[in-house]
Amino acid sequence: MTSSARPLLNRRLAEFGTTIFAEMSALAVATGSINLGQGFPDTDGPEEIREAAVQALRDGRGNQYPPGPGVPELRTAITAHQERRYGLSYDPDREVLVTAGATEAIAAALLALVEPGDEVIAFEPYYDSYAACIAMAGGTRVPVTLRPHDGSFRLDLDELRSAVTPRTRLLLINTPHNPTGTVLTHAELTAIAQLAVERDLLVVADEVYEHLVFDDAGHLPLASFPGMRERTVSIGSAGKTFSFTGWKVGWVTSTPELVTAVRSAKQFLTYVASGPFQYAVAEALNLPDSYFETFRADMRAKRDLLAAGLADAGFKVFKPAGTYFVTTDIRPLGETDGFAFCRSLPERAGVVAIPNAVFYDHREEGAPFVRFAFCKRTEVLTDATERLRKAFVGR
Repeated sequence: MTSSARPLLNRRLAEFGTTIFAEMSALAVATGSINLGQGFPDTDGPEEIREAAVQALRDGRGNQYPPGPGVPELRTAITAHQERRYGLSYDPDREVLVTAGATEAIAAALLALVEPGDEVIAFEPYYDSYAACIAMAGGTRVPVTLRPHDGSFRLDLDELRSAVTPRTRLLLINTPHNPTGTVLTHAELTAIAQLAVERDLLVVADEVYEHLVFDDAGHLPLASFPGMRERTVSIGSAGKTFSFTGWKVGWVTSTPELVTAVRSAKQFLTYVASGPFQYAVAEALNLPDSYFETFRADMRAKRDLLAAGLADAGFKVFKPAGTYFVTTDIRPLGETDGFAFCRSLPERAGVVAIPNAVFYDHREEGAPFVRFAFCKRTEVLTDATERLRKAFVGR
């Protein structure tokens, strides 16, 4: 125990305590509630991919340190995936880096590319690690808020433009967007690309939900827009697409110069990770289109089930165009404080959700919004919606 009066946690991280996900997941266990808070599936992905990991273990592939950039089979599969789906061509030896999940990719990119005092623009509400990673890099986060409009959360392009200053170094773009489920349109991405080129900004594009887009929405990689390939660090993830979140396999694609910069930071974080799983993910990326179509259709049906059940229980529902989260407004239930609502919800209804305010710098903007995950078995979602209806209908 130190006798110094100096705080143990450095000032850059002083505002960050235990994540809301840990708090709410512990509450789910303590109360026996259905956990629709943290975004992880309750079933595994394809059996043949799991068996590929087992075979890699048995064959001794990846049981020792894999190559720093990632195993060649996975890097080649990533470039083939980008070429096949988006027409983006990358060199697997110079323009791909495998990471310990997308979260490490984000951290390494920001640590590598942001100098102390640089401003980083991110869309609010944002995945909570963004704020922490910007802080660790010594940057200043500048939120641009997505606000409700016509049943979804939309970007104000004028607000984005006005947020850029001479100190702006980087745009941190997330589409499909967690937690709102917004998928940026071609027009919005065109405007973002033009702004980045005009102001000579780097872009980190978090596209981990690329295969989870619904209805008329479509994922458009920012790197595919004019002038963007040479300034964009694109981030992907196996966890979201193949339902193996515990494997922690993510990746970066970009120019040799940007990949080298990110690798310079990444090598002092985990160095390498997930060796045998990398071989399995290489096989997963080569699955036929039918896998991705079936996966998307299954998640769309679960989205519709949960959205309808939440609406029946009295929530205002923002039906997502992507991801596996539904954002709701609790004000029709006579509630205004998402934190208090979520902390009381396990006892009231036996369900756990996440208050969106944790994803905002401007907490008041997110106060009445609550996020539910639908990446669960159908019977679990049905049970959860029945519990919510009993708790809130006819009170």
